[in-house]
Amino acid sequence: MPRFDYTQALEELKTYRMTNERQSEKVASLGARLLRDNYTTKLGDEVWPLYEQICIAALDVDDQNLANVCIDHLQKRFGESSLRFRRLLGMRHEAAGRLDEAQQVYDSILQEDETHMLASKRQIALFKTRNKDQEAVEALTKYLDTYYDDFEGWLELCELYLTKYMYEQAAFCCEEMILLQPTNHIVYLKYAEILYTLQHYSLALKHYCKVLELCTDHVRALYGLHLCASKLLKDTEVQHAGNLHALATERLLDVYQKQPHEQRKIVESYLSNIELNQK
Repeated sequence: MPRFDYTQALEELKTYRMTNERQSEKVASLGARLLRDNYTTKLGDEVWPLYEQICIAALDVDDQNLANVCIDHLQKRFGESSLRFRRLLGMRHEAAGRLDEAQQVYDSILQEDETHMLASKRQIALFKTRNKDQEAVEALTKYLDTYYDDFEGWLELCELYLTKYMYEQAAFCCEEMILLQPTNHIVYLKYAEILYTLQHYSLALKHYCKVLELCTDHVRALYGLHLCASKLLKDTEVQHAGNLHALATERLLDVYQKQPHEQRKIVESYLSNIELNQK
């Protein structure tokens, strides 16, 4: 049986902290071994971020005993006045299903520091877990006022708006995401589909084209381009709608050339029906 390398284990855990990787099962396993063999006594002040990391991993894998050991050590060192420590208490309440208690903890943290990022994220996650979508939207909006460059936050807010059929607001979120990640074709695709739903066909067409510029022959974007161009064929103010419609049809047929015959026939029939319906 290979000898447990404590130094390597600590370096691995440190790497996870620096890269923000959760790797909960691995972290909990290594952390449990370090605590069991009392190796943490040799770490000095470096032990405190390690306890926090192990605690979060233990909660993720539902190892309450391991989480409690870490929390006890952190409580003795920092006390319950520490906002960082109280966040862990809130997470422990969440893991145990005590959602009301967890909500109270996060609310109390944000009363003291309304810009506390980690508590804000936990509060938003808790609102979503409890199906309090309106509260989640309000909390996310407030969070993004402070942390404007959080791409995942805008994406989450966009998805919440979409569940409520609030397409104008969802489109605004997409515009913010495009500013943050202007080469992300998935965002352009989401924006184009929302615009199509809003019947802004001309603008949707432009963004489907942007998707295809970033990701050649993206099938979903080709279908979107074909649909938009179909809607705009009779609009004299939109140039090249006919050419784009023909191009999308050609590229879709080409993409499906390698597919089974029956699948190709379905696509050909679908594209033909759309053309007939537009005449």
